[in-house]
Amino acid sequence: MTLAHPLAAILGIAAGLAFLVCAVRAGRRSRAAALDYSQLAFVESVAGRTPWNAIFATAWALAIAAGGLALAHPAVVASVPVHDASVVLCIDTSGSMSSTDVAPTRADAARAAADAFITGVPAGTRLGIVAFNTAAIPLGAVTNDPASAEDDLQRLPPPNGGTAIGDALATAAEMLPAAGRRAIVLVTDGVNNHGRDPLDAAQTIGSSGIAIFTVGIGTNDSGELIPGTSESAQIDEEALREIAAAGHGTYARVADAAALRERLAALAQTTVNERRHVDLALPLALGGGALALVAAVTALAFGRFP
Repeated sequence: MTLAHPLAAILGIAAGLAFLVCAVRAGRRSRAAALDYSQLAFVESVAGRTPWNAIFATAWALAIAAGGLALAHPAVVASVPVHDASVVLCIDTSGSMSSTDVAPTRADAARAAADAFITGVPAGTRLGIVAFNTAAIPLGAVTNDPASAEDDLQRLPPPNGGTAIGDALATAAEMLPAAGRRAIVLVTDGVNNHGRDPLDAAQTIGSSGIAIFTVGIGTNDSGELIPGTSESAQIDEEALREIAAAGHGTYARVADAAALRERLAALAQTTVNERRHVDLALPLALGGGALALVAAVTALAFGRFP
């Protein structure tokens, strides 16, 4: 938290504490004075008022402190949803995606998780899908219509060919607008073996303000071979971490369909958030005012106003 005017906060808190101290002392003097009278009913009446007066005094003290804090204009950095964000989902369709270590296949799991992603993004989010194997192929224009995005997903090709991660990132970046909250979500199970260098692409993209989130799907030690080849179906996790870091995003590896779906559903919300400074002055002022008003009205209603 930051304070634009720290002195106002200090004075507000000090004033609240001073009010509370004065109220407590006044209550003690009232009780002492009551003992000078012989009427038991009066003493009991004053003693009965004391806990209520302490409660009301504490409420007013907090209200005064809140007012001082409001004048200090406190602010926090928070993750705030952006309702007109743009996201491109890049889905690996290389030959290794037909591996069955993620049931029923990696490709089927990715398709189902992509569907959860489309469903999970907030209304108004513009969404595009890129399929990539040896080349990167946009499946449609970026759209804020979930039904259109679902139609684009149906055009996802069957697993085949190599893995061009760098080309997928570059293609996704070209689809995004020039400004606003923009993000790329990359889902892959392999090692880049075609096209441009993915880390170079990620660094260029990240420097333009586009966030990159990477998800590795599969198990590195499963013994699975890329169908039709003698190559092991491995994930280059270090490269995916570096790509995410260059795009100021995060990397996660998932080993089953449920985990992949859960991860993409979570990213549907994460990718459309941005960090902003949130001014707390107005909420504090309103809260302090409401607390003082409620305490005053309640005190009057119960005849406990000091």
